[in-house]
Amino acid sequence: MTVVVVTDSSSRLSDELCEQWGIRQVPLHVLDGENDLRDGVDVMPPDIHDRPKVTTSGATPVEIAEVYRQALTDSGGDGVVAVHISAALSSTYSSAASAAREFGHAVRVVNSRSAAMGIGFAALAAARAAHSGAALDDVEAAARSAAHRSHAFIVVHRLDNLRRSGRIGTAASWLGTALSLKPLLRLDMDGRLVLSQRIRTASKAHAALVEQVVEVVGDRQADVVVHHVDNIDAAKEIGTQLTERLPVLRSLEVSDMGPVLAVHVGGGAVGVAVSVEAEN
Repeated sequence: MTVVVVTDSSSRLSDELCEQWGIRQVPLHVLDGENDLRDGVDVMPPDIHDRPKVTTSGATPVEIAEVYRQALTDSGGDGVVAVHISAALSSTYSSAASAAREFGHAVRVVNSRSAAMGIGFAALAAARAAHSGAALDDVEAAARSAAHRSHAFIVVHRLDNLRRSGRIGTAASWLGTALSLKPLLRLDMDGRLVLSQRIRTASKAHAALVEQVVEVVGDRQADVVVHHVDNIDAAKEIGTQLTERLPVLRSLEVSDMGPVLAVHVGGGAVGVAVSVEAEN
């Protein structure tokens, strides 16, 4: 048997990738009034991020423990590596750490310190290591290495969702007075959403986003996913620019950001998750 990798639905891994690499996903929750919708399981209204009273909730320890238990059984006792959304953005990581105590050292929980495909890249790295026959310690190390090499940036077009979300951390001080601001945000080394640049127009913010990704990647190989919330044209344009600017790009995909993150960043948001190769 092999080590089994678990992540959560905010990772934006496709069903095809999860099936190919045997990755299990724990659904996060979107709360719309009395409706508790499970991301990746229940049908989400397409305008869910536009509804003013919608909130999100992390997976509970009970929900996570159930997935861990089945994954550990399916591993034949080889173990489980779980890679979850940044602890600074969701309660899911703390719930995962609590759930893992039931299984001792057989379940390793990794704080990705990221979101969207920033999580997905780490989960994929772990799954590939597992499928190569790596032991539990080495699969965990692969996940942590990939998490350390991932970067995430986002341009937010609307500030209302950020004001409600409480996920903005140290950048919150300017939200109350900003007018037409299109902030460029990033996830810092602790997985907190912080302000990178204050920009007045969407086009300039997107250009700054491209520049920051190019700077981070440099001349290294990289995998990139451009995420968006109802803004596929802008996401494709950013993808085109990155393809032209990054000479050794391994892969680039465009995908939606998913309902959980969309609730917090609002319509029009465009983000980039990038995984750079390890330095020799």
